[in-house]
Amino acid sequence: MSLSDADVQKQIKHMMAFIEQEANEKAEEIDAKAEEEFNIEKGRLVQQQRLKIMEYYEKKEKQVELQKKIQSSNMLNQARLRVLKVREDHVRSVLEDARKHLGEVTSDQGKYAQILEMLILQGLFQLFEKNVIVRVRPQDRQLVQSILPNVATKYRDATTKEVSLKIDEDNQLSQETTGGIELLTRNNKIKINNTLEARLELISQQLVPQVRTALFGRNVNRRFTD
Repeated sequence: MSLSDADVQKQIKHMMAFIEQEANEKAEEIDAKAEEEFNIEKGRLVQQQRLKIMEYYEKKEKQVELQKKIQSSNMLNQARLRVLKVREDHVRSVLEDARKHLGEVTSDQGKYAQILEMLILQGLFQLFEKNVIVRVRPQDRQLVQSILPNVATKYRDATTKEVSLKIDEDNQLSQETTGGIELLTRNNKIKINNTLEARLELISQQLVPQVRTALFGRNVNRRFTD
């Protein structure tokens, strides 16, 4: 029995509706899968960028912390250096005051003569020479000349050796020198500087740690005191 045109059209419409429904369901399935994959990929990318951002700021934070430590260390070192400079300036000021008072030693001629004897004898014991030139300040020439015989005698008594002492006629110590003498021998190739300034410098080098301790107390961070 043949179908009428109406039945054919009806079946065609039914088939088209079925196919359309299948297509819509497939499209929805594809959309759902695409949405799911999109969300997964988006989550992965977001997490990846989040980790990058966290790493970036963590690195920045470490850099800032390191910079703070460096700045703090630099400031601490600068502060320590300033303290040390102030202390050293104060120590130098104390030594400078001592130098200013050196001139007072020469005001007492009797005491100064004894000091000159000891300075010359000390130099002679270092040189241990037969002929020695004594260089003096112009204002000390007469005083030194008067004590040379006594110095030579004391040297002979101590060493059993004779010594010839002569004042340097060609060169003198500066009048600005606070006092003391220089001893020369072997054509001026060997010299002993026993001026008051030289003796103070030597003593100050030895006493600076003690002066520093007396002024500021003992530094607990120092292993050695020299």
